[in-house]
Amino acid sequence: MSVTDARLDRTDQQPGDVLLEAKGLSCGYGSMSVVRGLDLPVVAGEVAALIGPNGAGKTTTLLTLAGELPPIKGEVWWRGQRTTAPMHRRCSQGLSYVTEERSVIMKLTAYENLRLANVTVESATALFPELERLLKRPAGLLSGGEQQMLTVARALGRDPSVMLLDELSLGLAPIIVSRLLHAVRDATKERGVGVLLVEQHVRQALEVADRVYVMQRGRIVMSGSAAEIGGQLSDIEAAYLTSAPDRDQPTS
Repeated sequence: MSVTDARLDRTDQQPGDVLLEAKGLSCGYGSMSVVRGLDLPVVAGEVAALIGPNGAGKTTTLLTLAGELPPIKGEVWWRGQRTTAPMHRRCSQGLSYVTEERSVIMKLTAYENLRLANVTVESATALFPELERLLKRPAGLLSGGEQQMLTVARALGRDPSVMLLDELSLGLAPIIVSRLLHAVRDATKERGVGVLLVEQHVRQALEVADRVYVMQRGRIVMSGSAAEIGGQLSDIEAAYLTSAPDRDQPTS
């Protein structure tokens, strides 16, 4: 699955506006609900972090909000209206979904990857200056961190209204994770983007998040500001963030 994103005229979008929202959402695979009774807003100018153990339902949540999976119950609302639109249509309206996979075309150069996404070199290198020396290099020869910088540069360069980010940090060194998360955070504050971030590096996610939702076994079991959740993090990790059975995938 690739990065999918598009520009949206956001002249009527204000900080604090709810852009994308789950209302009583149950979702999963076929008739099997992995996530149940979810209420979760994505707000302009804010980063929301969705944290929880493996198998809690986080990726299923993102796929449903993006339009890749249909709800089993409940609704998804986009900019104040209920939507059942598929992912490609939501993306044409300003949604950007970055998956945990490296979303670059390996045989193309970094420059060609940017050009294919209609993103200028100037906007990409403003986010990550180190990409400038890599523009002529095939993406397949970039390090994992460089590939993910290119992925994020492509996504942000399209000026999205909402970003759904699934495990940007997968397999990356902490210093690279910090660069990526803070680039997203800066874009959120400067451009009013609404972000929902799924991240296993909980402490780094708390550094950039405004609000945090803790998911366990398909339900939100706790939510609060980053400061509130951070103040209880040791207890939360012990109670909720240990590994769980893999309920985030269909079973027979």
